[in-house]
Amino acid sequence: MFNMKDKNLLGDINDKSLSELTELVSNLVQKLEKEKNLENSIKDYQKIITLNNLIQKKFQKASKQISEETIIKIKKILNK
Repeated sequence: MFNMKDKNLLGDINDKSLSELTELVSNLVQKLEKEKNLENSIKDYQKIITLNNLIQKKFQKASKQISEETIIKIKKILNK
């Protein structure tokens, strides 16, 4: 699916922030917009799908954490 260069690009992907992942996707989209040959685009589309899935997971995790922290803060306020 990915060549060696792609593996280097995506190797530490789990350590990247949401903004860094979004920037990677944005760069890939810009590259795809310039590409004329569909054959050359397939790998980039696959990367975007992979990155999108990871962004969704990170967003859900962050959202859950924010919700949990909010609940804790509300409970502290109510207990005063």
